[in-house]
Amino acid sequence: MDPVWKELREDFPATKAQIYLNAAAASPTPRPVAQAVAGFYRDLEQGGDRYWDDWLARVEEVRSKAAAFINADPDEIAFVPNTSTGINLIADLIASDGPVLAGEMEFPTVTLPWIHRGVPVDFVPAIEGVVRIESFSPEYAPRAATVALSQVQFWNGCRQDLKAFGAIKAHRHFVVSGSQAAGAFPVDVKEASIDGFATAGHKWLCAGYGAGFVYISRALIEKRPPRAIGWLSVQDPFGFENRQARVLPSNRRVEMGCPDFGPIFALGAAIDYLSAIGGDKIAERVLYLNELLTFRLERKGFIVLSPGGQYRSGQTLVEMEDPERCSAFLREKGILITPKPEGIRISTHFYNSEEDVETAVQALVEYAKR
Repeated sequence: MDPVWKELREDFPATKAQIYLNAAAASPTPRPVAQAVAGFYRDLEQGGDRYWDDWLARVEEVRSKAAAFINADPDEIAFVPNTSTGINLIADLIASDGPVLAGEMEFPTVTLPWIHRGVPVDFVPAIEGVVRIESFSPEYAPRAATVALSQVQFWNGCRQDLKAFGAIKAHRHFVVSGSQAAGAFPVDVKEASIDGFATAGHKWLCAGYGAGFVYISRALIEKRPPRAIGWLSVQDPFGFENRQARVLPSNRRVEMGCPDFGPIFALGAAIDYLSAIGGDKIAERVLYLNELLTFRLERKGFIVLSPGGQYRSGQTLVEMEDPERCSAFLREKGILITPKPEGIRISTHFYNSEEDVETAVQALVEYAKR
């Protein structure tokens, strides 16, 4: 194992206790993230509200970091506890514009908010586990006001080229869920012409639960008012005006009440940590481990249902009878994965090692002989 990755692996105590191949469900946090959260609660324990102004200033620092992480502007970023909240905030602004176009493999978060609002959603079929970009072309696709897409699919790990999708968006909004990609693969919302991007922090970002954020383009923010506001959504919240509202001109307007400081500071620490490594280096490592895993699995006769090539990500869906039983078998050996209806999902992040991969493959060989 490369000494650089070996050293980084030391920041993840969870990798010593088990073989953790489950980033697509949730990642363990590195020590700097835990330290950031512990530091906040230590300040709260010892000083109560004494550090309120300092905390607010740190929140804005994290906002700037989250913006830079996806090449957005800070006033286009709002903190949310999860992707679902972010997608709903986006849908609040554009659902009335018309139908949505999405792939048939999408996670419910990407489609249900629109359906709940009575918006028609047309589903593009997958071909051999891939939803092709051609199917979204305005020349051939059903009429839509919005294209809704996951950068990486939760079902089989299919990774999409956001820049290519942005190039064919035409008159339509482009909304992206980044939960299965942010932290593993870079995203540039400007380059990809993305109008709305939402992600959780507990998966590939390694920031823990509740540490998500949502980007909404300035053009949409300026054009559409938010559906819901609170006392911190206005321009002079400490004026405590309760008879009229001058809503903030930034995406911060959707942060209606007191900030969730702990998760926000965790997000900031995670972004610092990942940025110090380098997004391109992380993506390269994730793809390398995934390719190694799929190669070893196929050499042992297992059927890999995840696409390779340009669609490869950090997820590998392996066909398996009785996935729950297989998952339980692996768990007994200290190997954590996720059972799916079609098989088991193995997720390799940068903190994993080649030994993790080989141990998991050998355990599956043993399971297959039972």
